Amino acid sequence: MENKDIAVGLDIGTTKIVVMIGRYNEYGKVEILGIGRSKSLGVHRGVVNNITQTIQSIQQAVQQAEAEAGVKVQDVVVGIAGQHIRSLQHSDYITRENADKVIDDEDIDTLCNQVHKLVMLPGEEIIHVLPQDFKVDGQAEISEPIGMYGGRLEANFHVVVGQISSIRNIGRCVKNAGLELSGITLEPLASANAVLSQEEKEAGVALVDIGGGTTDLAIFKDGLIRHTAVIPFGGNVITEDIKEGCSIIEKQAELLKVKFGSAWPGENKDNEIVSIPGLRGREPKEITLKNLSKIIHYRVVEIIEQVFVEIKNYGYEEQKKKLIAGIVITGGGANLKHLKQLVEYITGMDTRIGYPNEHLAGDSASEATSPIYATAVGLVLNSLERKKRQQLQAPVVTEKQPLAADTESENTQIEEEPNQDNVVEEQKPKSKNFMEKFFDKFKDFLDNAE
Repeated sequence: MENKDIAVGLDIGTTKIVVMIGRYNEYGKVEILGIGRSKSLGVHRGVVNNITQTIQSIQQAVQQAEAEAGVKVQDVVVGIAGQHIRSLQHSDYITRENADKVIDDEDIDTLCNQVHKLVMLPGEEIIHVLPQDFKVDGQAEISEPIGMYGGRLEANFHVVVGQISSIRNIGRCVKNAGLELSGITLEPLASANAVLSQEEKEAGVALVDIGGGTTDLAIFKDGLIRHTAVIPFGGNVITEDIKEGCSIIEKQAELLKVKFGSAWPGENKDNEIVSIPGLRGREPKEITLKNLSKIIHYRVVEIIEQVFVEIKNYGYEEQKKKLIAGIVITGGGANLKHLKQLVEYITGMDTRIGYPNEHLAGDSASEATSPIYATAVGLVLNSLERKKRQQLQAPVVTEKQPLAADTESENTQIEEEPNQDNVVEEQKPKSKNFMEKFFDKFKDFLDNAE
């Protein structure tokens, strides 16, 4: 199998590091060839705090995925997330020199580059500049201004900001693990690609990705991302609460949460008890499932309420901003029993669990369609789309047919106008999107940082 046909996503999470290898099948669906998973030891709340341990975890996951897929991993698309990510809304405009000339990509690039010059807090850098809607000479609600005439071009932007040092640390880990970085993308965007349909993005939907260290929120409306937020709590905080509340070790707390945990205390009867083995010959501990559910319930309510505050900040109650498709929950935390019912109870919004099977081939392993792997599937999709774009933008060699004329006049024509015949015509490459431009700058930094 040729390596250029495969794509690799690397999800560096707080609890686990996942390497997923995939490719398109003959029906245009994504076939997962191999999954490698290792315990994440050097990451806290989405931010790398131990480079050496993170490199080891990445290498371990890569080896596992390579063994399963039978291919060698060379380059990866990595996801960025963490508590340092924040977003803001911004409006900006440019006055065009020639209003009689139609608006083109260059004008939009000029406007977006102007937004990139915004002054951020020390250590922060703009990662994403996403245009929401445009105004041309005061005419509002234009989604595609290219080809229009106008002197003043305005736009509302969704700007995503992050700590550049945290992003560079991730880049350094990937490079030192012997891998090439072919792209970076925001994890909430990757998860959204994997679990949401285009109809949901059009209707309005809030994607809540409950990970180990953080909970990521991405709100879509009219097919565009409108709001992003990272809440610095996830499944690990629930495990920590069980550990403290029941006086047991972390491993047992995690097992209890996964096997018997529920977000709804009313489900359990008072006499339902689980016995935990004691340490080093000590007496076993008996824990009632009702108490366990209460501990989980209080923390989950806190996380959902913080998510709901962010949804309110977006302004979902306004008629134009209504989220008709409600909430979609994904990530490892989505496997918690009765979470869907609790989210519906607190927010009053329709809720479903997001499984990353939107673009996967029908015969994919059930493991790959678990909400735990939503981000990894999204990163594989992102990598495959990048490769597809690169192939489309590659120069196409075409020979122009010589005109019906004698050889002498043909030779004369070649001498006079060397560019007219037998030339290589290059398709004009499309202008790069803002994430790709940011990635190019970031890659240059990594290469020069040796």
